[in-house]
Amino acid sequence: MESALHQEATLEQAVELGLRPEEFEMIKEILGRTPNFTETSVYSVMWSEHCSYKNSIFWLKQLPKDGPHMLVKAGEENAGLVDLGDGIGCVFKIESHNHPSALEPYQGAATGVGGINRDIFTMGARPIAQLNSLRFGDISQDRTKWLVKGVVKGISHYGNAFGIPTVGGEVFFDKSYNQNPLVNAFSAGIIDTKKVISAKAKGPGNPVYIVGAATGKDGIAGAAFASKDITEESASDLPSVQVGDPFLEKLLLEATMELAETNAIVGMQDMGAAGITCSTNEMSAGGGVGMDIHLDRVPTRQENMLPYEILLSESQERMLVVVKKGEESVVKSIFDKWDLHAEEIGIVTETGRVRYFMNGEIVGDVPAESLVLGGGAPQNQREFKEPAYYQEYKKFNIDQVQQPEDLKEVALFLLQNPNIASKKWVYEQYDSMVGTKTMTTNRPSDAAVVNIKGSNRALAMTVDCNSRYVNADPEIGTMIAVSEAARNIVCAGGNPSAITNCLNFGNPYNPESYWQFVGAIKGMSKACLKFETPVTGGNVSFYNQSVVNGVEKPVFPTPTIGMIGLVDDKEKIMTLDFKQKGDLIFILGDNVDCISSSEYLASYHNIQASPAPHFDLEKEFELQDTLKGLIQNQMINAAHDCADGGLFITLAEMSFPRGLGFDIVTDSEVREDAFLFGEAQSRVVVTVSEEQEEAFIEFMMSTNVTYTLLGHVTKGKFMIDEEHYGFCAEAKDIYDNALETYLEK
Repeated sequence: MESALHQEATLEQAVELGLRPEEFEMIKEILGRTPNFTETSVYSVMWSEHCSYKNSIFWLKQLPKDGPHMLVKAGEENAGLVDLGDGIGCVFKIESHNHPSALEPYQGAATGVGGINRDIFTMGARPIAQLNSLRFGDISQDRTKWLVKGVVKGISHYGNAFGIPTVGGEVFFDKSYNQNPLVNAFSAGIIDTKKVISAKAKGPGNPVYIVGAATGKDGIAGAAFASKDITEESASDLPSVQVGDPFLEKLLLEATMELAETNAIVGMQDMGAAGITCSTNEMSAGGGVGMDIHLDRVPTRQENMLPYEILLSESQERMLVVVKKGEESVVKSIFDKWDLHAEEIGIVTETGRVRYFMNGEIVGDVPAESLVLGGGAPQNQREFKEPAYYQEYKKFNIDQVQQPEDLKEVALFLLQNPNIASKKWVYEQYDSMVGTKTMTTNRPSDAAVVNIKGSNRALAMTVDCNSRYVNADPEIGTMIAVSEAARNIVCAGGNPSAITNCLNFGNPYNPESYWQFVGAIKGMSKACLKFETPVTGGNVSFYNQSVVNGVEKPVFPTPTIGMIGLVDDKEKIMTLDFKQKGDLIFILGDNVDCISSSEYLASYHNIQASPAPHFDLEKEFELQDTLKGLIQNQMINAAHDCADGGLFITLAEMSFPRGLGFDIVTDSEVREDAFLFGEAQSRVVVTVSEEQEEAFIEFMMSTNVTYTLLGHVTKGKFMIDEEHYGFCAEAKDIYDNALETYLEK
């Protein structure tokens, strides 16, 4: 019985599997012997960056985890859980599927959507809405167009078939993502807070089941693959890309919802990264127990699969379920009803060890605690150092940039810029209506708002990150990302509640890339503390870079922020569209001479070296607090934050839904290009009806927030300082169709 266990792995094998020599020595120490190949494979995936966060956990622990609405904190279960009141909770999370999408964009993106939804419903929550945050390279490149089309098709086909609406997101293009796109998927679900399913195994003697799809060779060592560089040779790693089946996942969802109504299960976990290896060890360590697992009982798609292949497979639509002894028939009958595999593959033990058997022979024996995050997995503090470019960027001076003579040309240029133009080509492929809960499909708002049935409340959600700002200044750029997410929730009539994050960075062993990561964590902490939006969990994705001719080039650092907020009164959802001719247009916040890191500076002037835009966290907080009061007291009828593209784009986007226009004057104390196209933060444009003007001004005078009358809403022309900047219909046509034009060139 001991023969397979004592076939020792070699250092060469360990290194080939992605372990470092010093880690192989640690494993020997933990086991008190040299691991065999199967065990080395188990450690290689569980100690990969993707699973263990070994190079980030020290800093992740610095993030705030406590908040007024928290029910399940970061790291406690599959996803965070926030209290919405009335016995209802929201489970939400964001994760990356970057590396698979770089090689096989359709399946890479589709399985990312499938995986994040399983994280939600394995806790007993029904997913109600999805968002995504996508980053691609130079849009003029054929490869970028192929990636965009494949990723969008993968997200739409999986999400639409699964039946959960995609209600919003963001798309950004920059050449730093040429080889390594980012695909970050967010899902949120609603749960009865008394029926949360744990991801912990408990009760020695309880049977362990694998449910869902059969196990194949797709995705083997995918977690380790996600912790490597993308190179010209990465296409040979295609087995690391999984294949998804949304219809099977829909059956799993419904079976899980039925199970949540019984008392038959002790715990459940999605089989995502590292497959059976991850779920058996994490559930065991979480409950302080062990498991005996019989790999020959696992339903497989291929014959004669080796133990390590079964353990490391990342075949989709599978879950591990610990069943209450004596309730097996209940669980079996529910899965039979939904025509799903449910096979008993093991038993919970009290040993704290996970033992793997094949045909009665032991092939692996590992202490569960040694494999998991915060347990025995390595926790490294990497070296970091400020890159030279950071100080160079700070030397930027607006006076070195000549203001263009024709600002109408700039306005037209920005309307069709791929980072600013409508993402209609993308979102029209997503079904936003399925499930009938979306409240902002035809009522455009800065955040998506989803109905909570049986309640007067609604859920607002958004994903945000301007990675150009973060590249310019990781700390300030990430504070802005959190603040913009909160601002979007507030502009929609909500109160920010909590965040999940997807931290996409370069190689953690590169001190300059790691400096960006550390700065981002510091900025996120400051902003989350200010807005009382704790971090409920998320995902770290390192090694996002291209290696060309031996030179490593990281992507823009991209700490994507997914935020949810609560709209207390559905009647007070705020939209961004101008409502009627004659309404007064005000801007809240300070107008400053700033074009730093703006799309205008980067794309029109082609100047990349500038600091993050003007930002003050205290003023941002005051602005949002003031905006909440205006919405609560129903003094404004539209609100839209001033972000990418600056004030001109904000006004244009407010005009488009109803075919209206604007007539405004600029501020003589600020450069005209900065006033119209600068991206200084903490500014929101609102409209006020003539009847509410007096009450609005009286309210604003009681605050510390600057407010400026810009002008008024008109019938369909864009007028600035009495100059005609075009008609709404023409501008909308350019804005709506620019992205499709780029992609079809």
